Amino acid sequence: MLSLLCNQMNERKTENIVRDILKTNQKKYSKITIEEQKSENKRIEKLLKHASKQGQGSGNPEFIITFDEMPNLVIIIECKADVKKHESKNRDKPKDYAVDGVLLYSEYLAKEFNVISIAVSGQNKNELTISTFLQLQSKKVTDKPNKNIIEFEDYISLYKKDPEKEKLSVENLIQYSRELNNYLRDDFELEEGQRPLLVSGILIALEDNAFESSYMKEKKAIDLAESLTNTIKKILRQHNVEQKKKDDMINVYNFIKTNNNIARDLNNQRNIKLRDLIYDINQKIRGFMKDYEYHDILGQFYGEFLRYANGDKGLGIVLTPKHITELFVEIAKVNKNSVVLDNCCGTGGFLITSMKKMIEDAGHDSKKIINIYNSQLIGIENNSKMFCLACSNMLLRGDGKSNIFHNTCFEINKEKISKLKPTIGFLNPPYSKKKKGFEELSYILNCLKFLEKNAICIAIVPLSCAIKNSQLKEKLLENHTLKAVMSMPDELFYPIGTYPCIMVFEAHVPHDENEETFFGHWKEDGFIKTKQEGRIDRDGKWNNIKKEWLDQYKNKRSIAGKCVCKNVTKKDEWVAEAYMETDYSNIMEEDFIKEIRNYSVFKVLNGE
Repeated sequence: MLSLLCNQMNERKTENIVRDILKTNQKKYSKITIEEQKSENKRIEKLLKHASKQGQGSGNPEFIITFDEMPNLVIIIECKADVKKHESKNRDKPKDYAVDGVLLYSEYLAKEFNVISIAVSGQNKNELTISTFLQLQSKKVTDKPNKNIIEFEDYISLYKKDPEKEKLSVENLIQYSRELNNYLRDDFELEEGQRPLLVSGILIALEDNAFESSYMKEKKAIDLAESLTNTIKKILRQHNVEQKKKDDMINVYNFIKTNNNIARDLNNQRNIKLRDLIYDINQKIRGFMKDYEYHDILGQFYGEFLRYANGDKGLGIVLTPKHITELFVEIAKVNKNSVVLDNCCGTGGFLITSMKKMIEDAGHDSKKIINIYNSQLIGIENNSKMFCLACSNMLLRGDGKSNIFHNTCFEINKEKISKLKPTIGFLNPPYSKKKKGFEELSYILNCLKFLEKNAICIAIVPLSCAIKNSQLKEKLLENHTLKAVMSMPDELFYPIGTYPCIMVFEAHVPHDENEETFFGHWKEDGFIKTKQEGRIDRDGKWNNIKKEWLDQYKNKRSIAGKCVCKNVTKKDEWVAEAYMETDYSNIMEEDFIKEIRNYSVFKVLNGE
């Protein structure tokens, strides 16, 4: 009995230390409720009712912390006096060990909540042993590296930036994009190109506090539609967007006021469609963008909407998947001093991914970050809808002065681009409808023209560009070095049917036929095709595959069945398949059949 009493008294010391830390942190972030042993939250109490560490009765964590603005997140803390009682070998003794106990509570709470669980042991503030875990609702526990009790905003970041949490959030957003597509098509009767524009216009307007607080009060549909477009103008003016760019964007958004389903009340019945849409977008999309600001959300919606219609597929527009834009950034070694150009930028996916890397590299250098926004991200886009989405994408990330030009890359004044001294070029050009197999190379030549000497240009184009002879291949090698070509997965752009490859050039250095070019057979990225979600990294293979690919490229490796280095000229085929040794040890009959089928489809798609 005396021993038990001593343990309880010592445990109170641990609790006092934790309590003091929590109260200090609460002064910096007050939007929380800290409770001890029991909670006034009925959901929490219900879940802990049978969570006793002794096998029966209710569970009572030392501390229970809930967040005003995130009702589905809870932090629980379990304390032990003796550091030897911090964690058992198998984490199966909840009565005696801090880690075991807090994970038991987490298991019960995770039926309805996302749970950060913290185990603390020790009686000296400077010598505490602390373990931190995250368990998303109905998911497995993951260990986190935090060995201290950190501030509440840092716990929020730990929760939001968790890869599994981000993955689930993206999946939810994709599901919402499907629902939204059907709603905008059926209830608003909008064309597929107008749907993401309406979304982007609403997101821009919601940046204005006055609009966000007043849109629910508008009585007439036309008044709300006009308030929306006027607020877009106001935001563009606040960001000092140049007049021509502003006019181009406003013209694209004018359909908001002229669409009867948006702006007209019928039979004296108030039309609340636009009001309700703004509310949904504020809750479901804007919140996501605050948590994950470097996702090309508008591109995601544009691509999702296009999956259900012919639309801009006929224009040869194929949006680049996010994991490929990230791969480009890694290959090019983008950093805070890079100046990135995309001469057919679409919705701005390459620029957003580059911005993320550049700002991360800049750290807390605010002056450098401003310069990145103003001078180090350059886009050219001729399609008016795409141009508007690209500008909106950048503006929503605090970048109202980015150099996005509404023009064709072949007609824009070269000096406008060259004066910014771009050091990296990224592009996914419009794919030719004529299927001659080399028109896309003209966009690569165009991009290289703007770049500084020794700059890196990376493009993703149809594989036929690398196979067929053309004068464009000759022009490319006359003035630039072909550093690498990588054959990419056949279904990378699913549901669009095309066989892509990545080409890497060094600008303004004529190709030396005595210098080897790297060729990669990068056909398996770990993504699988699903009916509802398209291609997804369901099994989490991508990161390891990306590391392997980057190692092959960086070190110019030659590995049977995977990659090879070869001297090539303008007359040669620029594909790994033409030179790579085959690793026959792993080939099965079904592999042979699959390749025959793929080759047959390739022939048909290329009119051969």
